[in-house]
Amino acid sequence: MLEHFHVPEEDEVRVMSADLRRSVDSVFRKLGLNDSDAALATDALVSADDRGTDTHGVSNMLRRYVEQFGAGFIKPDPDWKIVRESPTTANIDCDAGLGLVVVPKAMELAIEKAEKNGIGAITMGNGRHAGMMAYHAMMALPHDMIGYAITAGGQNMVPTYGAEPRMAANPHAWAVPAGEMPPFVLDISSSAIAGNKVALLRRMNKPTIPGLLAAADGSPIMSEESLPEHTWMLPTGATREMGSHKGYGLSVVAQVFGGILSTGAFGDYSMGHMSHFVAAYKIDAFTDVARFKSSMDDFMKYLTDTPPAPGHDRVYYAGLIEHEEAIDRAERGIPLHEEVIEWFDSISAELGTEPLVR
Repeated sequence: MLEHFHVPEEDEVRVMSADLRRSVDSVFRKLGLNDSDAALATDALVSADDRGTDTHGVSNMLRRYVEQFGAGFIKPDPDWKIVRESPTTANIDCDAGLGLVVVPKAMELAIEKAEKNGIGAITMGNGRHAGMMAYHAMMALPHDMIGYAITAGGQNMVPTYGAEPRMAANPHAWAVPAGEMPPFVLDISSSAIAGNKVALLRRMNKPTIPGLLAAADGSPIMSEESLPEHTWMLPTGATREMGSHKGYGLSVVAQVFGGILSTGAFGDYSMGHMSHFVAAYKIDAFTDVARFKSSMDDFMKYLTDTPPAPGHDRVYYAGLIEHEEAIDRAERGIPLHEEVIEWFDSISAELGTEPLVR
C-alpha cells in the first residue's frame, strides 16, 4: 500500500493477529454463522490485515458486515447450491451468503475439478462481499495450481468519458506458485484506487492525490486536494490519455465472468449484491511442476535483480511486499487506527462478544 494510505504511527495501535482473530470470530458467531463458517470468514478477513491489505481487512469491512447481517441483507446460513455443472465448470447460486464463506468453498470445488481435469472454473451469482480476492486465488498454491479470482457488483466507478457511474472497482487476483521465492500474487482493482481507501483517507483526514477519484460530475480530480463530499472512482489510468480504457475494460471483464455468466446481472442490481468467479489451473496439466517452479524462481529473481531507478532502493514483484509485510506484522502486530479500536470496544459491548486484546 502506498505510504499515503498507511495509518500514521502516532495514530496506530498494534494488535496481534491471534487476538484480532479471536474477537472477529466471536463477532461472526454472534451474527449467526456456525463455528466452521465463522472460522473461515475470520481467516479470510484477517488474512487481509496480515498481508497489509488494510482496505479489505477488519477496519473497513467488519462493521459493514455487522450492518448488513443486521439488515437481513446477508444470510448467516445460506442454502447455496450448484445450479449448472460440467466436469470442469459450475454455476452457483450463493443465496445471499457472505462471500468470505461461499467463495472459498467454490474455490475448493474448482481445485477438485482441476485435480481431475486440469482446469476448474466456477461462476457465482446472488452473492455478497468476498473480501480480499487474493485470499481465494492463493488457495490454489498448495495444490501446485495457479489460482484466479474475480468479484463484481455495484456502481461507484465512472466509465472512461462518463459523467455517471456504471461499473465498480471490480478486482482481479492471480496467484502463481514458485519454488524458493515467495509466490507471485497480483490482486488489482479495476479502478485507480480501491474503494475502501477513500474511507481510509477520510478516517485519517488526508487529501486525495491526483488521478484517483472523479468529482460528482465525473471530472477526474488531477490535483492534490481535500476530499469532496461526493466522489466517484476513476478507472485505472484515470484519463483516456493515461490508459483509463484499460481499467474500464478490466471492470467489464469481471462483470462478464461474475455477473453476466452466472445470472446475467449487471448495473445497479441492489447495493452490496456481488457476483464472483474463481478458477484453478493444474500446472502439471501443462508442464512439469518442478521445472515450472524453478523457472518462476528464476523469473522472480530476474525481476528483483533489476537495477532500481534513481530515488528507489529496490524492485519488487506482485506479492513480495505483502509477503514481507506479513512477516513483519506477525512479529509486531497489525496496525489499527484508534477509531477502529474504539469501534471494536463499542461493538463488543453491544453484542457481548470477545473484547479486542491489545
